[in-house]
Amino acid sequence: MKLIKLTAISAAVLASTAALAADPVIVVDNNAAVAYEAEPVAVAYQAEPASYAYNADAGVVSNTTGAVLGGTKTLFQTAINPASVSAEVGTLGYGANIGWSLNEKTELQAGWAGGDAADLFGGDFDVDDVNYDVDADFSNPYLGVQLRPTGNWFTMGAGIIVPDNDIDVRANAEDGNFRIDDVDYDADEVGTLEGTIEHRNKLAPYLTVGFRPNITNNFGLFGELGAAYMGKTDATVRATGNGTNAVTAAAAASAAEQELEDKDYLEWFPIVKVGATYRF
Repeated sequence: MKLIKLTAISAAVLASTAALAADPVIVVDNNAAVAYEAEPVAVAYQAEPASYAYNADAGVVSNTTGAVLGGTKTLFQTAINPASVSAEVGTLGYGANIGWSLNEKTELQAGWAGGDAADLFGGDFDVDDVNYDVDADFSNPYLGVQLRPTGNWFTMGAGIIVPDNDIDVRANAEDGNFRIDDVDYDADEVGTLEGTIEHRNKLAPYLTVGFRPNITNNFGLFGELGAAYMGKTDATVRATGNGTNAVTAAAAASAAEQELEDKDYLEWFPIVKVGATYRF
């Protein structure tokens, strides 16, 4: 009986040696020794979940606890990525604007144009038969949107200007006369006619069409044509200088004042401008 037990034990040992993948369990009772092979324990190692993922296009790293900066980009670079700055010159004056692209076809703009804009368009204009020299001090902050309806260089713009423009005028006599509303006033009797023009609108809507070709990935040029509705004008004209006839001078000043206010084209202020843009 002992021989049988020893034989069974030896066989179990040999079996366990051959089956290296598992440790045997040996059970010995009074009659026989039986070896049971234990099933190998399967241990699964689960990789730790990544705490964050980097999005190269967005330039940031995001996780469940918040956003952090990734790579070599900074939060500032990410924030200004769709932004641009432009310098411009035109009938509204010299100025600049900043833009923010909502998508490939839509850009919001905020800017300012002003200064002595009269010199940009010759410094004079005609009202019927009278030519006026102009001295202007413009201030035109504006908010608008630029659209690329066809997705290329062609643009359409719209927005609001908040005009605060000082316009001084001085009438030029022709052949010794001021011809105002088909009436001739002797310049010697009148003296000098000068005054101011002020638009009534405190908010002026505008529309433009233009082009914005890109020269490089960052630099571009633009040009725009359009108009802003400034509203009716309030004119103040007075006769100064050494006029010899006060009655004639007063009549000429009143007629010139009325003629300036009656001109509808002064309600629509022309917008012509060109400039350059840098995109971040």
